[in-house]
Amino acid sequence: MSAPTGAGGAGIGIGAIRCVLPDDRAKVVDLPEFASLAHEEAEFARAAGVETVAVFDEEPTTDLAARACRELLAANPGQPDVLMLVSPRSPEVLLGSDVGAVAHGSGLASFSFTVDGLGCTGSSAAWALARDLLVADPSRESVLIAHASRPTGADRIRYPVTVIGDGAYAMTMVRGGRPVLRAHRMETDGSFHDLFRVDYKQAPWYEWREECQSADRYRFDLAMHSQKRLDRLVDQVLADAGVTKADVGATLMQNVTASAYDFYTTLLGVPIHPVCGQHLRELGHLGAMDVVLNLDRLLASGELGRGDLVLVLNNSPVAAWAVTLWEV
Repeated sequence: MSAPTGAGGAGIGIGAIRCVLPDDRAKVVDLPEFASLAHEEAEFARAAGVETVAVFDEEPTTDLAARACRELLAANPGQPDVLMLVSPRSPEVLLGSDVGAVAHGSGLASFSFTVDGLGCTGSSAAWALARDLLVADPSRESVLIAHASRPTGADRIRYPVTVIGDGAYAMTMVRGGRPVLRAHRMETDGSFHDLFRVDYKQAPWYEWREECQSADRYRFDLAMHSQKRLDRLVDQVLADAGVTKADVGATLMQNVTASAYDFYTTLLGVPIHPVCGQHLRELGHLGAMDVVLNLDRLLASGELGRGDLVLVLNNSPVAAWAVTLWEV
């Protein structure tokens, strides 16, 4: 389903972003599971474009997300109206509430809920939903979004997708924030719902292994869907904003493999900004955090000026796609 933004959200944008990253880095070839990989899997890990991954100690995703929230709120005091958690790859508890743990750990009394089932695309859906929440109720002033990235189980090499690193972020969507969310569209395809799975009920967490139903289906079928969907979504988002590709100052996406940048640059006719490749190389894939970190670092670089446009692409192996246009 497509979801174009409406005119009622003019002037809603980012209030603040706080990214939390570990100091420690581990070389991909030194990861414990690397030595046991099959030849094809090892070659994939070497060629993915990830040299090192960011590694935290065994800290729960809820604690990492709460830390990001506390640090953001320490620098930008105030009680957000809503806390929205972009779900991690696996919850810390069953039946309990991860978002409740993040709210409690952040000292928040805000209404809180989780955006789930969208993988990497969750952050793009969250900032669009946050914008809609502010449009829907004029009494709301701020929505806080948080997420933490850690691998599912012990392994970080996610064949045939990417290599996982650790990190967390918190960000706010507010009235009068910048960059302004100019236009956004997103789609999903439920037919890929079982392409990846972890049989967590039959083994302890340290034995969890991600299973891909079909590497070919991921590489070819899903890739073809992504090609068509993102191409169309980009055109629709730019049309919604009344601009063209020539007006876009920078294009960002999530960091999965180095080859993906070349693929989408050729497909869409817009170059993917080098900050994406830098983060992939140094930190690995940070799940739904990728696009937020890339946008934050691009804005901090001073490369763009007020009024410049940033296009953010996002997609995930659960077959979710989103395109957002921001105005600095």
